[in-house]
Amino acid sequence: MSEATPSLPAYTHVLAVDIGGTKVDAALVSLDGEVVRESVSRRTTGRKADRDEVARHVREAAIAALAAAPDARVGAIGVGSAGPVDLPSRSVSPLNLPLAAGLAIDDVLAGLVDGPIHLALDGTCIALAEHWRGALVGCDDAMAIVVSTGVGGGFVMGGQPATGASGNAGHLGQIFVRTIEGDEVVASTLEAVAAGPGTVAWARAQGWEGETGLDLAASHAAGDPIALAAVSRSATAVGQAIASAATLCDLEAVAIAGGFSHVAPDYIDQVREAAQAASLHAYARRCRVVGSGLDGDGPLLGAAALALQS
Repeated sequence: MSEATPSLPAYTHVLAVDIGGTKVDAALVSLDGEVVRESVSRRTTGRKADRDEVARHVREAAIAALAAAPDARVGAIGVGSAGPVDLPSRSVSPLNLPLAAGLAIDDVLAGLVDGPIHLALDGTCIALAEHWRGALVGCDDAMAIVVSTGVGGGFVMGGQPATGASGNAGHLGQIFVRTIEGDEVVASTLEAVAAGPGTVAWARAQGWEGETGLDLAASHAAGDPIALAAVSRSATAVGQAIASAATLCDLEAVAIAGGFSHVAPDYIDQVREAAQAASLHAYARRCRVVGSGLDGDGPLLGAAALALQS
């Protein structure tokens, strides 16, 4: 996709759907990656929403997107979902939607478009979006990660999405990293250490009095030593995880997205330095660590890229 966008000759657009832990977004996307702004539709979900309610919201968002551009010729649907996903059963069980586990995507979107429905982990879709229109253009062996309220990711290998047996390849947030707490080396998941909520909780445990990631960013900008240490702890953990991924998969580049990656102007630089320090092999140290090249449309572009590439 870095050289040419796969095309569906009889069609002008695909329907992109992004299922997150708190919301569902849908939109029409042209074959060259332009989101039809008037078609963007959002529905709110949440932990208390059961499977039927989430299914209704997903379908409503998709119908609204299609209705906004009735003259568009839509040839396929691409769906990116928070995980875990299960590609063999064509279902999703987002952790933040516990009552909607086992949501059957084909049943939810059946009959809306005269074309195939493609499903992938949201991290896989972000990687496809970065590879198509973002920071990973031209990099056919790469990873995209998101550092936000959680940590997720996805791979492009050989220019194609690498999904794994069940579709969950890229769950970087659930690998273990080492941190030093006082004089003790502690193993914890990357998400617990590096994501926004975990970083804020750690800072508060050290005596910092802020409450949110935005507060932490302000304190970091003001030079607060606890905030500086908290951000460094997060970036170091992300760098360690990237070093492991680059060593295992021989990656060309990793793109970092997500709101918490903007907690400090030098966050990406800190991650890059940590990845270099944790990489034992020269080929892993050659892996470039860059910020995302996408805007807020990244998840929808990724779902569209999935539909086009599939």
